[in-house]
Amino acid sequence: MTAITATSRLARLRTIALTGIATTGAATVALTLMPASAHAAEAPQAAHSVAAASSDSRADSSSATGATGSLDGWIKKSLAVMKEKGIPGSYEGLRRNIMRESGGNPNAQNNWDVNAQQGTPSKGLLQVIEPTFNAYHVAGTPQSVTDPVANITAAANYAAQRYGSIDNVNSAY
Repeated sequence: MTAITATSRLARLRTIALTGIATTGAATVALTLMPASAHAAEAPQAAHSVAAASSDSRADSSSATGATGSLDGWIKKSLAVMKEKGIPGSYEGLRRNIMRESGGNPNAQNNWDVNAQQGTPSKGLLQVIEPTFNAYHVAGTPQSVTDPVANITAAANYAAQRYGSIDNVNSAY
């Protein structure tokens, strides 16, 4: 096999692999936190990327209700609200899902999946779309999908209604 043929073959394989990953990722992200009535099917876990203003999970957020301005602080504040409202979930379950969905970045926003194409991008630590946030918002948290504590708490409320607990979620939901 000549060097040109080998290079061409490798380029084709990369294109096929990336197309498959992008297609699977788009399908997975499209299901992320849609209201229950919009779920047509569950998708397997797949890696997906999100656009973000900042990749630092410890970045301060002026609207953040987490006193420390860190992922740990936001999770703990959300857990306190969840306990008060009877919403099940654990630190480990929240953190696992946050790291999968946004890498811990409160400014993460998906600008390419089907939700974004329809004008409703997934946002925040747990990649919530506005309609889901509005339907599962928990009183006592800001009415802002990008507020870290409000985002976590609404997503945990949604997961509790749909799956029994955020702890039961092990892939895009």
